[in-house]
Amino acid sequence: MSEPDRKAADSSVEGVTRVLAAIEQGDPRAAEELLPLVYEELRRLAARRLAREPAGQTLQPTALVHEAWLRLVEGDAAQRWENRRHFFAAAAESMRRILVENARRKQAVKHGGALGRQPLDESALAAPDRPDELLALDEALERLAAADAEAAELVKLRYFSGLTGQEAADVLGVSPRSADRLWAWARAWLLRELQS
Repeated sequence: MSEPDRKAADSSVEGVTRVLAAIEQGDPRAAEELLPLVYEELRRLAARRLAREPAGQTLQPTALVHEAWLRLVEGDAAQRWENRRHFFAAAAESMRRILVENARRKQAVKHGGALGRQPLDESALAAPDRPDELLALDEALERLAAADAEAAELVKLRYFSGLTGQEAADVLGVSPRSADRLWAWARAWLLRELQS
Protein backbone atom coordinates (compact mmCIF):
# COMPACT_ATOMS: atom_id res chain seq x y z
CA MET A 1 0.00 0.00 0.00
CA SER A 2 1.43 3.39 -0.95
CA GLU A 3 1.99 6.09 1.66
CA PRO A 4 -0.97 8.29 0.49
CA ASP A 5 -3.24 5.21 0.44
CA ARG A 6 -2.07 4.23 3.92
CA LYS A 7 -2.71 7.76 5.25
CA ALA A 8 -6.17 7.80 3.64
CA ALA A 9 -6.95 4.40 5.17
CA ASP A 10 -5.70 5.58 8.58
CA SER A 11 -7.80 8.74 8.40
CA SER A 12 -10.78 6.64 7.30
CA VAL A 13 -10.26 4.31 10.28
CA GLU A 14 -9.97 7.32 12.59
CA GLY A 15 -13.04 8.87 10.96
CA VAL A 16 -15.08 5.71 11.37
CA THR A 17 -13.96 5.36 14.99
CA ARG A 18 -14.84 9.02 15.67
CA VAL A 19 -18.30 8.71 14.10
CA LEU A 20 -19.00 5.43 15.92
CA ALA A 21 -18.12 7.16 19.19
CA ALA A 22 -20.50 10.01 18.31
CA ILE A 23 -23.26 7.50 17.55
CA GLU A 24 -22.61 5.82 20.90
CA GLN A 25 -22.96 9.21 22.62
CA GLY A 26 -26.35 9.69 20.95
CA ASP A 27 -25.50 12.23 18.24
CA PRO A 28 -28.49 12.01 15.86
CA ARG A 29 -26.47 13.20 12.82
CA ALA A 30 -23.57 10.79 13.31
CA ALA A 31 -25.23 7.89 11.44
CA GLU A 32 -25.52 10.14 8.39
CA GLU A 33 -21.77 10.78 8.56
CA LEU A 34 -20.95 7.08 8.80
CA LEU A 35 -22.36 5.93 5.46
CA PRO A 36 -20.05 8.07 3.27
CA LEU A 37 -17.06 6.82 5.26
CA VAL A 38 -17.86 3.12 4.83
CA TYR A 39 -19.99 3.00 1.67
CA GLU A 40 -17.25 2.18 -0.85
CA GLU A 41 -15.76 -0.52 1.35
CA LEU A 42 -19.18 -2.08 1.98
CA ARG A 43 -20.02 -1.96 -1.74
CA ARG A 44 -16.69 -3.59 -2.62
CA LEU A 45 -17.35 -6.34 -0.09
CA ALA A 46 -20.88 -6.86 -1.43
CA ALA A 47 -19.61 -7.02 -5.03
CA ARG A 48 -17.02 -9.65 -4.06
CA ARG A 49 -19.64 -11.73 -2.32
CA LEU A 50 -22.20 -11.50 -5.12
CA ALA A 51 -19.57 -12.40 -7.71
CA ARG A 52 -19.62 -15.90 -6.18
CA GLU A 53 -23.38 -16.22 -6.66
CA PRO A 54 -24.77 -18.09 -9.70
CA ALA A 55 -25.56 -16.31 -12.94
CA GLY A 56 -28.96 -14.69 -12.98
CA GLN A 57 -28.64 -13.29 -9.45
CA THR A 58 -31.17 -10.50 -9.12
CA LEU A 59 -29.55 -8.86 -6.11
CA GLN A 60 -26.97 -6.20 -6.99
CA PRO A 61 -24.10 -5.00 -4.75
CA THR A 62 -25.67 -1.56 -4.31
CA ALA A 63 -29.00 -3.09 -3.27
CA LEU A 64 -27.25 -5.46 -0.85
CA VAL A 65 -25.33 -2.58 0.75
CA HIS A 66 -28.44 -0.41 1.02
CA GLU A 67 -30.53 -3.21 2.53
CA ALA A 68 -27.75 -4.06 5.00
CA TRP A 69 -27.37 -0.37 5.88
CA LEU A 70 -31.09 0.02 6.56
CA ARG A 71 -31.02 -2.98 8.85
CA LEU A 72 -28.01 -1.62 10.69
CA VAL A 73 -29.25 1.91 11.38
CA GLU A 74 -33.04 1.98 11.19
CA GLY A 75 -35.99 0.54 13.05
CA ASP A 76 -36.06 -1.63 16.14
CA ALA A 77 -32.97 -3.54 15.02
CA ALA A 78 -30.80 -0.40 14.99
CA GLN A 79 -27.78 -0.88 17.19
CA ARG A 80 -24.69 0.79 18.54
CA TRP A 81 -21.20 -0.37 17.66
CA GLU A 82 -18.24 -0.50 19.97
CA ASN A 83 -15.65 0.02 17.23
CA ARG A 84 -14.87 -0.44 13.54
CA ARG A 85 -14.49 -4.20 13.99
CA HIS A 86 -17.91 -4.48 15.59
CA PHE A 87 -19.49 -2.40 12.80
CA PHE A 88 -18.04 -4.50 9.97
CA ALA A 89 -18.93 -7.73 11.80
CA ALA A 90 -22.51 -6.45 12.07
CA ALA A 91 -22.47 -5.53 8.37
CA ALA A 92 -21.21 -9.01 7.46
CA GLU A 93 -23.94 -10.60 9.55
CA SER A 94 -26.57 -8.36 7.96
CA MET A 95 -25.38 -9.25 4.44
CA ARG A 96 -25.39 -12.94 5.35
CA ARG A 97 -28.95 -12.75 6.59
CA ILE A 98 -30.10 -10.92 3.46
CA LEU A 99 -28.52 -13.55 1.20
CA VAL A 100 -30.01 -16.40 3.25
CA GLU A 101 -33.45 -14.76 3.18
CA ASN A 102 -33.10 -14.31 -0.57
CA ALA A 103 -32.23 -18.02 -0.97
CA ARG A 104 -35.19 -19.04 1.19
CA ARG A 105 -37.51 -16.76 -0.76
CA LYS A 106 -36.38 -18.35 -4.02
CA GLN A 107 -37.21 -21.78 -2.62
CA ALA A 108 -40.62 -20.77 -1.29
CA VAL A 109 -43.62 -22.58 -2.77
CA LYS A 110 -45.04 -19.39 -4.26
CA HIS A 111 -41.75 -18.96 -6.13
CA GLY A 112 -41.75 -22.49 -7.49
CA GLY A 113 -40.54 -24.34 -4.39
CA ALA A 114 -38.52 -27.33 -5.50
CA LEU A 115 -39.19 -26.52 -9.13
CA GLY A 116 -36.46 -24.65 -10.87
CA ARG A 117 -35.41 -23.50 -14.27
CA GLN A 118 -33.77 -26.18 -16.35
CA PRO A 119 -30.68 -24.77 -18.03
CA LEU A 120 -29.88 -25.97 -21.52
CA ASP A 121 -26.19 -26.38 -20.70
CA GLU A 122 -25.77 -30.06 -19.75
CA SER A 123 -22.72 -29.39 -17.59
CA ALA A 124 -24.79 -26.95 -15.54
CA LEU A 125 -27.32 -29.71 -14.81
CA ALA A 126 -24.73 -31.54 -12.73
CA ALA A 127 -24.01 -28.46 -10.58
CA PRO A 128 -25.60 -28.42 -7.12
CA ASP A 129 -28.47 -26.05 -6.39
CA ARG A 130 -26.99 -22.89 -4.86
CA PRO A 131 -29.91 -21.89 -2.57
CA ASP A 132 -29.82 -25.36 -0.97
CA GLU A 133 -26.08 -25.04 -0.43
CA LEU A 134 -26.46 -21.60 1.09
CA LEU A 135 -29.17 -22.78 3.48
CA ALA A 136 -27.13 -25.84 4.46
CA LEU A 137 -24.10 -23.59 5.04
CA ASP A 138 -26.20 -21.25 7.18
CA GLU A 139 -27.35 -24.16 9.38
CA ALA A 140 -23.80 -25.47 9.68
CA LEU A 141 -22.57 -21.97 10.47
CA GLU A 142 -25.04 -21.72 13.34
CA ARG A 143 -23.64 -24.97 14.75
CA LEU A 144 -20.09 -23.67 14.28
CA ALA A 145 -20.99 -20.49 16.17
CA ALA A 146 -22.07 -22.65 19.11
CA ALA A 147 -18.76 -24.53 18.97
CA ASP A 148 -16.45 -21.57 18.23
CA ALA A 149 -17.91 -18.08 17.88
CA GLU A 150 -14.69 -16.52 16.55
CA ALA A 151 -14.37 -19.15 13.81
CA ALA A 152 -17.99 -18.52 12.78
CA GLU A 153 -17.32 -14.77 12.72
CA LEU A 154 -14.27 -15.34 10.51
CA VAL A 155 -16.31 -17.44 8.07
CA LYS A 156 -18.97 -14.71 7.88
CA LEU A 157 -16.34 -12.07 7.19
CA ARG A 158 -14.50 -14.14 4.57
CA TYR A 159 -17.40 -15.90 2.86
CA PHE A 160 -20.34 -13.52 3.15
CA SER A 161 -18.53 -10.18 3.13
CA GLY A 162 -15.73 -11.26 0.82
CA LEU A 163 -12.92 -9.96 3.00
CA THR A 164 -9.42 -11.23 2.34
CA GLY A 165 -7.57 -13.11 5.07
CA GLN A 166 -5.63 -9.98 6.03
CA GLU A 167 -8.77 -7.82 6.11
CA ALA A 168 -10.67 -10.37 8.22
CA ALA A 169 -7.71 -10.65 10.61
CA ASP A 170 -7.70 -6.85 10.99
CA VAL A 171 -11.44 -6.76 11.69
CA LEU A 172 -11.17 -9.58 14.24
CA GLY A 173 -8.09 -8.05 15.82
CA VAL A 174 -5.94 -11.18 15.41
CA SER A 175 -2.73 -11.84 13.54
CA PRO A 176 -3.02 -12.96 9.90
CA ARG A 177 -1.33 -16.24 10.85
CA SER A 178 -3.92 -16.93 13.58
CA ALA A 179 -6.69 -16.04 11.17
CA ASP A 180 -5.26 -18.42 8.56
CA ARG A 181 -5.13 -21.27 11.09
CA LEU A 182 -8.67 -20.54 12.25
CA TRP A 183 -9.87 -20.30 8.61
CA ALA A 184 -8.36 -23.70 7.77
CA TRP A 185 -9.94 -25.26 10.86
CA ALA A 186 -13.35 -23.65 10.22
CA ARG A 187 -13.38 -24.75 6.57
CA ALA A 188 -12.54 -28.34 7.55
CA TRP A 189 -15.17 -28.29 10.28
CA LEU A 190 -17.84 -26.93 7.92
CA LEU A 191 -16.90 -29.39 5.17
CA ARG A 192 -17.30 -32.28 7.59
CA GLU A 193 -20.68 -30.92 8.72
CA LEU A 194 -21.92 -30.36 5.17
CA GLN A 195 -20.87 -33.82 4.03
CA SER A 196 -22.59 -35.62 6.91
